[in-house]
Amino acid sequence: MFFMIGITDKRKDLDFTQTIVCRNCGKYGRYQVYVIYTVLLLFFIPCFRWNRRYYVETSCCGTVYELDPNIGRLIEKGETTEIREQDLTLTGYSQSGGSQYRYNARKICKNCGYETNEDFRFCPKCGREL
Repeated sequence: MFFMIGITDKRKDLDFTQTIVCRNCGKYGRYQVYVIYTVLLLFFIPCFRWNRRYYVETSCCGTVYELDPNIGRLIEKGETTEIREQDLTLTGYSQSGGSQYRYNARKICKNCGYETNEDFRFCPKCGREL
């Protein structure tokens, strides 16, 4: 007899948005809230979750903030609340595929204005070097 056990990090997007003027870039945007947690898998079935961390990502420039866990729990329960600036801690990171995180490297093409967070050397829209 053998057991298949695994531990992994999961991300869950929460049903919450709040319109804001970004303190990082000064543009209009919205907060998108998500939670990252560690889960124990037994035969590919999630059994236990722990180490919940709540994050807020801005839609305008992709800046990621860590959210106060008390506010995050209220949002996860579906309660109406507002995120204030004192509830956020700047992380300087953004989602970049899978569970890897790296510094937010937004690139804008000088030729056509295309914006991307990917690590492209050339613009996928017009082909010029970024």
